[in-house]
Amino acid sequence: MEHIRKALEQAEKDRAEAKSPQRPAAAPTPAAAGQAAHNEATAQVKYQSTKIVDVPDAVFEKNRLIAAFSNHELTDSYRMLRTRVLQQMTANHWNVLALTSPATGHGKTLTAINLAISLAREVNHTVLLADLDLRNPSIHEYFEYQPAVGLSDYLQDDVPLSEVLFSPGIDRLVVLPGREAIANSSEMLSSPKMVNLISELKNRYPDRLVICDLPPMLATDDALTFAPFIDAMLMVAEAGGTKSGDLEQSLRILKNAPLLGTVLNRAESGSRGKSTRYGRD
Repeated sequence: MEHIRKALEQAEKDRAEAKSPQRPAAAPTPAAAGQAAHNEATAQVKYQSTKIVDVPDAVFEKNRLIAAFSNHELTDSYRMLRTRVLQQMTANHWNVLALTSPATGHGKTLTAINLAISLAREVNHTVLLADLDLRNPSIHEYFEYQPAVGLSDYLQDDVPLSEVLFSPGIDRLVVLPGREAIANSSEMLSSPKMVNLISELKNRYPDRLVICDLPPMLATDDALTFAPFIDAMLMVAEAGGTKSGDLEQSLRILKNAPLLGTVLNRAESGSRGKSTRYGRD
């Protein structure tokens, strides 16, 4: 596909520029954004400007945000994923991880949210979960929260980042939500303002992990366009749903991006015969 070919060429150019000492320095810190997103990681975070959203346990349960529950039968699956992610990111000194999938409907967004929750419950880190699926922002819907402003407002209308962030009542977790769809998503993801934002989020605090939810690989060129600005990618596939050809094509497209691994979603849990079905994308 022509747009994929062009995106591959642009990604190679962006990755080369990212390694160049002549790359422009990041823009000044957005006012109040850093303090809003971070405090001491080993203590209870007391947010000073980030909106706190009271999300009832019933919402977490209904929308399958099961990593929030210590005793859920599937929580250990996310703990295992968390441990593997942390081991590889720590070994490589990475702190920005993006999730994508070959196609829609395979649970990448729900996997990103549950992974972010599980990472936040590991008390050595704070976590920022960023909704970068600009054409279909939906992370806020899982918390049944409708933000007044979102990432699109920050990028297009200069709304301060501190007014966009919210915490869903989980200690050490802050969410950067979308609000409305952005048609020119790949251009916005590679815009100087977005690149500067990711640089700011990545470099401000050494113990903060940034989890990005990106669009599916074969739907747009967004994930490929954004690949040079992250540390690693995690591919989400659906057992019985993802076509092997789509997965292979997606991995080929990302051949030059660090790939942390592939998460097999909705797989049968052999011993109990139950399906770890995580729902919508």
